[in-house]
Amino acid sequence: MSNRNFYRIPSIIFLFLFFAATNFAQTRQPNRTRNRTYDVQNYIIRVSFDRAAKIVFGDTTVQLNPLKDNFKTIELDAANLKFESVILEPENKKLEYKTAGEKIYVNLDKNYSPDELISVRFKYSTTKPKKGVYFVDAQKDGGKIVRDAQVWTQGEAEEAHFWFPSYDFPDDKATSEQFITVDSGETAIGNGEPLEVTENSDGTRTFHYKMPVVHSTYLTSFVVGKYEKFTDSYKNIPLGFYVYPNRPTIVAAAFGDTKNMMRAFEELTGVDFPYNKYDQTIVAKFQFGGMENITATTMADTDIFLAETTFGKGLVEDLVSHELAHSWFGDLVTCKNWSELWLNEGFATFMEAAYREQKYGRQDYIRKILEDAEQYKVLQATRTVPRGLFFAAALSDESLFNVANATVTYQKGGAVLHILRETVGSENFWKAVNIYLNRHKFQNVESADLQKVMEETSRMNLDWFFAQWVYGAGYPKLSVRQTYNPKTENLSLTITQTQKTDAGVPTVFRLPMNVEITTPSGNSTQKIEIKKRVETFNFKVDEKPAKILLDKEETIPLKSVKYL
Repeated sequence: MSNRNFYRIPSIIFLFLFFAATNFAQTRQPNRTRNRTYDVQNYIIRVSFDRAAKIVFGDTTVQLNPLKDNFKTIELDAANLKFESVILEPENKKLEYKTAGEKIYVNLDKNYSPDELISVRFKYSTTKPKKGVYFVDAQKDGGKIVRDAQVWTQGEAEEAHFWFPSYDFPDDKATSEQFITVDSGETAIGNGEPLEVTENSDGTRTFHYKMPVVHSTYLTSFVVGKYEKFTDSYKNIPLGFYVYPNRPTIVAAAFGDTKNMMRAFEELTGVDFPYNKYDQTIVAKFQFGGMENITATTMADTDIFLAETTFGKGLVEDLVSHELAHSWFGDLVTCKNWSELWLNEGFATFMEAAYREQKYGRQDYIRKILEDAEQYKVLQATRTVPRGLFFAAALSDESLFNVANATVTYQKGGAVLHILRETVGSENFWKAVNIYLNRHKFQNVESADLQKVMEETSRMNLDWFFAQWVYGAGYPKLSVRQTYNPKTENLSLTITQTQKTDAGVPTVFRLPMNVEITTPSGNSTQKIEIKKRVETFNFKVDEKPAKILLDKEETIPLKSVKYL
């Protein structure tokens, strides 16, 4: 997902939004993972609507296996759902249930074991849902409709249970099937392969989709509205672009590079696009820039329309590549819990730069990495409580994506992956990424899984790297003082780390980098590795230096340097 509140806006607005954000520090320390008692295998979701009253009518079958013997009660997430019936299938047996808070507890007819598949069908409705499903009224200009009404979902972080009973946490993956009934003339876009459209006797239409590959609950979605569909393909993968009937030119402007992005990501990761289609759909009043719903990315129309402006074209290119990159990083391999969200969003942000390197070259890649690093550093200058990429205090609410938290997860995450690439070497980095994706495909991951594959390919111990860049907070601030002795031709560089060492910020960062020394006769480059709070390096230089430059190559963009 890309968060438009910080992600692709001018710096002045960016800073304004940051200062408007409050409650940066999270006081609660929730469990990072949930205790699962079952493994969901499949969801069959049937939905229809009363558009005027903003009601969702749901009919969902949850199929699961217990994880232990003597399983008798199913606890599912369900917020503000009014249940009509809960039935055990295929026996068609009514089951007793109760609701409390955002849960439904179902008492089964007997004790079950892990080798038994339990199938429970829920019929329910929800009126004016607070989250999960969003009804958007038609936009009118002088009485004329310029954009038709829409209904769409948003699942991340945990909004799916506001429209269907589910295990609404990322560490369980299941297949899904959807039957979406809409008004005549409307289109429904769902996850996976479109199987059929049925014209109903009451004038409605039912769209049937099937997603045969397991995915986390928050990636389940639908969009309903009046759309014109444009098609293309990459290899044997159908590509769909759903736009408003009066905006056909936006397809080429915004989505024209999708095939090239797919090709680049396949080449970089060594992993083919893992799904049976890829749709991109624009919607109105979307709270984010985009959302990587599996095979069916949802995009904010206001963001996508920027592709037809000089200012916005590059921003939209990054948005489209970001959401596509999630097909590998977030959808195929998913963070185990919200504390590890950077593994989704940091990688997707990094892949924006990686695509630019493929298309435009190394200089543009570095520009993008530096831009992300700078956004992070600007916010850190005024943030009261720094935090690491691994976010121990993560909550499953909107605070995950406020400006203060998201800039760490996205911008710092992308910059840290660049530093990791420079540390282990590009060849080792991409080889490790390939192993990481293949080893954990259709599964969930933690930061330790990424560390393991990077250590395997580089044969380096990276405890120090992950301690300071992933689990630690902040970034190094360096002051450099030089002293030159013409008699001994000795240049001394005293480098002091000046960052405040609180809230998890390391007292000492380990920083391998180059130093470029410029004299009247030319330039020379020396390798150093900073390991102390205050450290002096000595070099033989036959002339007084005119200039000293640390890390010209920007191997570590997350730093500040002050030359004294």
